[in-house]
Amino acid sequence: MATSAGRGSERRVSPVFVGIAAVTAVTGWATWSGFAAQPGVAVFLFVTAAWIVSLCLHEYAHARTALHSGDISVGAKGYLTLNPLKYTHALLSVVLPVVFVIMGGIGLPGGAVFIERNRIRGRLRHSLISAAGPLTNVAFAVVCTAPFWLDALDGVPRDFRFALAFLALLQVTAAILNSLPVPGLDGYGVLEPWLSYDVKRQVEPFAPFGLLFVFALLWVPSVNAVFFDAVDAILRGLGIGDVDTYCGYDLYRFWRGSDEFCSVIP
Repeated sequence: MATSAGRGSERRVSPVFVGIAAVTAVTGWATWSGFAAQPGVAVFLFVTAAWIVSLCLHEYAHARTALHSGDISVGAKGYLTLNPLKYTHALLSVVLPVVFVIMGGIGLPGGAVFIERNRIRGRLRHSLISAAGPLTNVAFAVVCTAPFWLDALDGVPRDFRFALAFLALLQVTAAILNSLPVPGLDGYGVLEPWLSYDVKRQVEPFAPFGLLFVFALLWVPSVNAVFFDAVDAILRGLGIGDVDTYCGYDLYRFWRGSDEFCSVIP
């Protein structure tokens, strides 16, 4: 039987996560205050660190929901520590999502937690575990866009506004992609408990390739246009215009040089 000290260590916030959160705070302050000599570098570090924080919270939400649903093994696996290195492979969990952000401004779903589903009773609980991750991205997007839909942008520095807009775009894209009913993604995980055994057996071999299939589709211009039209419509509903997200992405990719258009926006 695990001791109380052991259980405490299983849920203690990881120094790795604390460090990433600290980077988010410091670079967020540098972006806000204009302290950085190169604003684009501060925006890059701020958005990247905040994105990794959101990946950790996404996986933590899965694990915490699983814990309360009956899978007590998530603590021993380190899933409750918010350590990004505990969520499957570091390359797939952190590095690859960051690369996709840099390449295309898309919030790629990160790593995964391995839930012992046999410990959990009830289809609804299984669905809630899968839904917890995308709902975390939704909550993160709501927080990022709060100054916009609350009409509270007075006094918010331009670069910080752009950074928040781009970070919100990442959260919305991650929430949409994760919610698709495609094997291997959380949207399918919500539906899976309600499917017949035969259907699940037929679909199971395709689960490892679901995310690759989605991103292959996004390379199709017509599909890409529909996807980002949906993202833009959601962001507009939250008070964020195309200019803010464009300039946020432009600042984020500081190594390409700043667009003069964004530099003249008040």
